Amino acid sequence: MTAQPVDPEQALKSAAGTDPFEVIHLGGQAAVIVPLADFLRLRALERDASPEALQDAEDEAAAQDWLAREAAGQTSYTPLAEVKRRLGLAE
Repeated sequence: MTAQPVDPEQALKSAAGTDPFEVIHLGGQAAVIVPLADFLRLRALERDASPEALQDAEDEAAAQDWLAREAAGQTSYTPLAEVKRRLGLAE
């Protein structure tokens, strides 16, 4: 299997399943530019959401972020035995 480079905006579109947003990069972080009306709607939804709904949204956002990084070839894996060795849990 080979990894192919993916445009971050395309990965965001694929992960979110919506039209692409303009992405800017500041200090190693990516930010999305959205219309003000969308931002205000999100804030209103966030204000009225239950704690469970907010946690579900955070989980979904983390999963989408991981999928976008995976599509862009920006993730790496460490075998379980190596993780245990590094944490001093090796048997």
